[in-house]
Amino acid sequence: MAAAAAARIVSVAGSSTVASSSCLLLKSPFALKHGRNALSFNNGRRLSKRLFSCNAIYNPQVQIKHEGQPETLDYRVFFEDTSGKKISPWHDIPLHLGDGVFNFIVEIPKESSAKMEVATDEPYTPIKQDTKKGKLRYYPYNINWNYGLLPQTWEDPSLANSEVDGAFGDNDPVDVVEIGETRRKIGEILKVKPLAALAMIDEGELDWKIVAISLDDPRASLVNDVDDVEKHFPGTLTAIRDWFRDYKIPDGKPANKFGLGNKAANKEYALKVITETNESWAKLVKRSIPAGELSLA
Repeated sequence: MAAAAAARIVSVAGSSTVASSSCLLLKSPFALKHGRNALSFNNGRRLSKRLFSCNAIYNPQVQIKHEGQPETLDYRVFFEDTSGKKISPWHDIPLHLGDGVFNFIVEIPKESSAKMEVATDEPYTPIKQDTKKGKLRYYPYNINWNYGLLPQTWEDPSLANSEVDGAFGDNDPVDVVEIGETRRKIGEILKVKPLAALAMIDEGELDWKIVAISLDDPRASLVNDVDDVEKHFPGTLTAIRDWFRDYKIPDGKPANKFGLGNKAANKEYALKVITETNESWAKLVKRSIPAGELSLA
């Protein structure tokens, strides 16, 4: 188990060279398949470095399998390799694609309200609808952006962040708010570039929101940092902050808070968050940190 977990670890150290835009996944269960712009499982054979084209929808030879009916307690969205073997979207999809591009897994499509999330305590961590007291959870209103996670990241609940009021991690993968115009589907894997970071504090826990954009969005080339978002998507950062600040109020809970001066941090800071949480995830899967009820399968 320890060897398998260690094999999942993917470096997030980027480079400005052209070669860094290739998907070199050292000791990963994925390798680039020759002649294709997709990753495939290589069953431990030697990996090679090959360039891929900048397609936004990233298909690493992963199949999506729906079990049960949507909006029911037993509904699950599983991820499988081409042999039909279940894999974990959290642990087995690589994070880093090089040149500041990352994989993003959609949990909640924009303009929907069912609170879908990776089941971090279930084998193979499928996507399911969250529950509370045995009932399915919904946001009080639609979320206006595609929402999901960065694979191979983890917000360590034993780690206090001195830059964000000493808040501890929320024990989940890092969340992404994707601001592109297209409504995506549950389980889609997109190539995104981070633009900003919001330090949400939810009932005392740090819950990062990485603001990003899919590479195939018509305005993706126009935005590369937080100031570009303000220019080309005016009001969006404030809208995201306010949405996540207020969505629990209709249920009688207090508003969420935000650190870092209640403002969105820039891309450099967002990349730091990604790097640190990827390192925390690596420690988790190597069992350097107790996993508790989290599934590492």
